[in-house]
Formats: sequence, C-alpha cells, structure tokens
Amino acid sequence: MRLEKMTWPQAKQYFEKNNIVLIPLGSTECHGRHMPLGTDTLIPEKILTLIEEKTDVMIAPMMPYGCTDYLAPFPGTINLGHDVLYQVMTKICESLYVHGARKFVILNGHGGNIPVLDRVALDLQKKGGMLVQLNWWQMVWNIVPDYEGNMPWHGGHGGAEETSAILYIDEALVDYKEIQDAPMKDIGPLQAAGMKNVVFKGVEIPIPRFSHDISDNGWFGNDHPRFSSRKWGEELLKGVSEYILDFLEELKKV
Repeated sequence: MRLEKMTWPQAKQYFEKNNIVLIPLGSTECHGRHMPLGTDTLIPEKILTLIEEKTDVMIAPMMPYGCTDYLAPFPGTINLGHDVLYQVMTKICESLYVHGARKFVILNGHGGNIPVLDRVALDLQKKGGMLVQLNWWQMVWNIVPDYEGNMPWHGGHGGAEETSAILYIDEALVDYKEIQDAPMKDIGPLQAAGMKNVVFKGVEIPIPRFSHDISDNGWFGNDHPRFSSRKWGEELLKGVSEYILDFLEELKKV
C-alpha cells in the first residue's frame, strides 16, 4: 500500500495496528555515459512494484535525491549533500514517528546515502525507534549469482550489475553505443581500487576523490557493463525482492 494513495483516516488505521514503514531513497547522478541519471531511483522503484502486491507494509513516497558529493561535477547530478539529506530524512522519519511508526525500513539505491542513514538511525534509536537499511545492490551479492555464476561477488558503479537492472526495467534507457572501457586513474604509483581507495602493498587505503578524477565516463568497477543482460537484471531484482519480502515478515516479530 502506497502512502500517497491513502486517505489520512486509512493511514491512521494502519498505524493503529502496524509500526513499520518502508521508505525508498534514491539519487539523481551519473552512472556512466550509457546509463540514466535516475538509475538509483528507478531500480528501487522497480523493486517496490515487485513487492507491493505481496506485502501489507506501508510504502512511503520515493525520495529521488541523495548525497552525491563525489559525482557532483557530472552534468545532471543533483546533490543534496550530507547535511541537507540528513535534515530531510530526519523530518520524514520524525513525521511518521509521531503517527506511530517505530521501524523505518529504508530501501536505498545509492551508497553515498549510507553515512547519513547511519546518523539518522542512531537518532531514532535514542527515541526508541529503529532504522533498517536495505542497500539492494550490496544485498544481492549474497543472494543471486553474478553473470559467471560466482557467489558471493562484488559489483561496481554503473557496471554490469546496475546496467542489467536497468535493462530489465526498460532496455531503451541504456545507450549501448556509449558502453566503453573505463580504466580507473591511479594516483602516481598508487593503484586505484574503486571510488575511494587505492592499493599499496595489498592494503586498501582511502583517498576520497571526485569521481571524474577516477573515471572519465563515470562508471567503474570489475563488472564491465558489456557483461550486462536483461535476463540477469531480472534475476537480480526478483531475487532481492523475494528476500526483502521475507525480511519484512521477520522484522514484524522484532
């Protein structure tokens, strides 16, 4: 059930019997030259459509903007930053808390939102609430095999994992001619290892940089988008959706 489609008496009746609310949080940012800016919003929204008819947990409206400091230089990216996103998510949770929500499940589509959600979670705990992060792209590494059948695995940013998910949502949203190699830029002799880290003597050291200083086209990782497929995207999103449904039922017992 979608909160935006309910009347206030219906919402009141829900919170008289339930204390869980599912809040989807996305982002509007670069995902390589081949992927839509709304990737981190479109994917959680698709997951919601897969679970909506199978759960009685209230679903709040999608929040399509997040903290995208690293990707801010790419055109089209909308960055709220840590402080603004913290205030927005705090107000959303506080409003729902007043009406009876105590378990806040965030269906999150973007890694940059995680530090903010950690902070909001501790605030809620002080009040007797609980915030759960469902970071779908990380969860699925242990739920569905990768395109080569490996378990567990690790996806990148705008790589085959996310590209496959978008192909499942709408193949027209992927610009195939823009799929290209994206060698990550090292820092002198220090080898780049993802969005934040470099490697020295086998140890990863965080050196945060803007993403355009790591990759010219905005995607990076080991899962090259050329390995993406609609079929794998369907397996990923259906697999994580079924897991979320099971998790929500278990969370009701907490």
